[in-house]
Amino acid sequence: MLVLGPLGFAAPWVLTALAVLPLLWLILRAMPPSPRRVSFPGVALLLGLSDRTPEARRTPWWLLLLRLLAVAALILAFAGPVWKPVVRERADGPLLVVMDAGWAAAPGWAARQTRAERALSEAAAQGRPAALLLADGQGGPGPLRFAAADTLLAGLRAARPVAWPTALPDDPQAALAELPDGRLSTLWIADGLDHPGRAEWLSALRDRGAVTVVPPARALRTLSLDEGDTPSLTLRTTDDAAAAILAIGPDPQGIERDLARLVPGAARTEGGIATRPVALDLPPELRNRVTRFQIEAEDHAGAVVLADDRVRRRKVGLVGDPDRQAEGQQLLSPLYYLRRALAPTTDLVEGGLGDVQNAAPDVIVVADQVEMAEIGELAEWVNEGGLLIRFAGPRMAGFDGLIDEPLLPVALRQGGRDIGGALSWGDPRGLAPFDGDGIFAGLSAPEDVAIRAQLMAQPAPELAERTIAALSDRTPLVTRDRLGQGQIVLFHVTANAEWSNLPLSGLFVEMLDRLIATARVSAVDEAADDREQPFWTPEIVLDGFGRAAPAQGLAPLPQADLALGPGVGRPAGIYAAGERRVALNAGGDFTLAEWPGATVESAAQAPGRDLKGVLIAAAALILALDALGSAALARGGRVAAVLLVALMGMTGGSRAMAQDLNPELIRAADEVALAYVETGDEEVDQISYEGLRGLSLSLRQRTSVEPGAPVAIDLDRDDLSVLTFLYWPVTADQPAPSPQAYLRLNHFLRSGGMILFDTRDGDVAGVGGPDMSDALRRLAAPLEVPPLAPVPDDHVLTRSFYLLADFPGRWKGNPVWVEAPPAGAEAIEGVPFRQLNDGVSPVVIGANSWAEAWAVDDNGFPTFPVGRGWEGEQQREMAFRFGINLVMYVLTGNYKSDQVHVPALLDRLRVEEELGP
Repeated sequence: MLVLGPLGFAAPWVLTALAVLPLLWLILRAMPPSPRRVSFPGVALLLGLSDRTPEARRTPWWLLLLRLLAVAALILAFAGPVWKPVVRERADGPLLVVMDAGWAAAPGWAARQTRAERALSEAAAQGRPAALLLADGQGGPGPLRFAAADTLLAGLRAARPVAWPTALPDDPQAALAELPDGRLSTLWIADGLDHPGRAEWLSALRDRGAVTVVPPARALRTLSLDEGDTPSLTLRTTDDAAAAILAIGPDPQGIERDLARLVPGAARTEGGIATRPVALDLPPELRNRVTRFQIEAEDHAGAVVLADDRVRRRKVGLVGDPDRQAEGQQLLSPLYYLRRALAPTTDLVEGGLGDVQNAAPDVIVVADQVEMAEIGELAEWVNEGGLLIRFAGPRMAGFDGLIDEPLLPVALRQGGRDIGGALSWGDPRGLAPFDGDGIFAGLSAPEDVAIRAQLMAQPAPELAERTIAALSDRTPLVTRDRLGQGQIVLFHVTANAEWSNLPLSGLFVEMLDRLIATARVSAVDEAADDREQPFWTPEIVLDGFGRAAPAQGLAPLPQADLALGPGVGRPAGIYAAGERRVALNAGGDFTLAEWPGATVESAAQAPGRDLKGVLIAAAALILALDALGSAALARGGRVAAVLLVALMGMTGGSRAMAQDLNPELIRAADEVALAYVETGDEEVDQISYEGLRGLSLSLRQRTSVEPGAPVAIDLDRDDLSVLTFLYWPVTADQPAPSPQAYLRLNHFLRSGGMILFDTRDGDVAGVGGPDMSDALRRLAAPLEVPPLAPVPDDHVLTRSFYLLADFPGRWKGNPVWVEAPPAGAEAIEGVPFRQLNDGVSPVVIGANSWAEAWAVDDNGFPTFPVGRGWEGEQQREMAFRFGINLVMYVLTGNYKSDQVHVPALLDRLRVEEELGP
């Protein structure tokens, strides 16, 4: 390549044609232009005369200059011009491509593969041997094997990032022991982070040749969980952006969606990394439904924090006498009100103190118990960080050894205090306002809460400090004290309504929620059942892109390995031991990598911009100007103006029309045509086309609907107003449409259109239905989708043409989701849930891969097998019937539902006629 300043030429020998331009100038200068014809009657008098000194009129210089400029532009274009080319040293030795393959490499993974593929293709064209090192820690020991570069392309295309950090082989010298002859060239496609062994590998590769590093093109953002008394999240970014954090989990209808958006706090920057705290400021009932926290618009495992026991519901153990009362006396049980208050937001474990401790609870609640046999083990549990909540009662008040009772926040007097009983002269006491900086700050004490009896504390200097709630006479209601790393709380009243009506109020629930929220979830290595459960079994694991899937083929992990974090054989995910669940999350603190002695490609610098197309377009424009100039000389200015307008129309309006008008959409406007969304995956798009072709054929054979050929839809370009049905297959790597496309999609749904989302994953064990597809949630989030529910038995979709009880495709047994009825709706059988769009559900979602069941080849034969034998063909027939029902449902709306409830309407009219006016 010839480089002249910022301009390079791939074929510089073509530039020699520029030397011909002066000769071309002379030739064009000597050639006269075409004569101009003018009608003039007087010319007839000049017939027969001859000019003794003829002289040709020469072409104007500016017209010659235009023609020479056009030729020069074409010569430069065919010389292969490149603006700011990247000049690489000519290498004839082996090539090593190192690809970081941890979770941090997931953003832009396709671009990384393309860069590596281009390097391997160039090496294959030059006949150089090459090796591919995927730094995911899964490669076997031994030296790297160099082979023909084109044989590595298949493995490169199949590679995927993993859900643990990048892991290089331990010994670079041993891995590079069998290098072929020649100087090694290394292309390191990095994720931008420092990893164990990276410096040793860089040094070893530099000693053997040039190293080129390709840094990540996008800023990295990670999310991690900070443990403590109040768990929180931490957002780390290599830029200063404050990305929102999505709290994802099932809604009350069981559909997984975004439940809340958390806003990060102020940033603190150090070492090029901005750190922002994210408070988990969510109501308990909402926080307990969260299954994962994820950085918005990020698709890697480091951007996901799976919710486990540390984030979700606390485990609370209830200790008390078993309920031996008759059913009518349950309200007298000391544990009845505690169950009602704690069950919505915690996991309750009931039993004796020993049984409760074996369940490794975060909080233990003891109601009116003294002289407990396991008091020593309970004290050790509290000392290690547990929260013990005790309630007073008649048994505790009458205990003669109360002054020596352990595990109490304050010393108590025996007997208790009767404030508003039948034998007392006083009135029941109310509650004093809570301290503004205390644990109950912000709660308001109802005026009707009355305390009739309480256990009194011995006067002591520290009594006021340990009192966190008091009566109106400033005597203690709730006291608290620290014991080691844990805390002890005592309610000086009973847990039932015997001494007060506090358990009957909502304040009682709020006070317990505040106390339990301060409980520290036991650390993994401190759990009481770890001795009984030394291994942790993976339940749900993430891939490198942060997508969750059931764990398969993974062995249980020892406790010591779990403490090491994600790694080979232990991907990020949820691990279980007994009743406990712990999450291994990939995100966390990281360090940016430095590359001394290596050539680092600028992430913002393109490898060079090809100017060939620009120069050819410039030559065409110059030739058009030449035509205008020639026409102006020959025919006059009016013709030139007409040509100029025509040229503007070709370059402007025609181009816009060519971009905006899709011929297939014009055809779809004249006939019923089934449409599908182009996903970018050629195989999936071909299946969609063949599937809708098969369904269209069945519609023409069985119904009066005669659809044309299916239409492929580009959501970012095509108009949807002429369509009624859109099949959208969901793929994992499908890019989200543009905001303008979502505006068109929402208008399409509001104007009577329907989208059939097909996640096509109904054959995966344990996964089925839309709520298990992260890609579906990502693609459908901006759409105006109403609440969904499984198709009821009396839905119009079950009877719009055929009578159906199931909706199979290539797979069966998975739920199909449509618009859900509003809460409390009791519609007549077959009546749609709303009047909008004639009662047609705007979306239908399922996982049965219907297009594969409908697909036929050019000869009309099925493309994919369905089931086995006759049963499989029967399933295919039912799939076609579902497709016909779906199309008829879209086209007829509530017409079928009107037919269904005609008897009910006739009965109503008959009753009205009998009653008369």
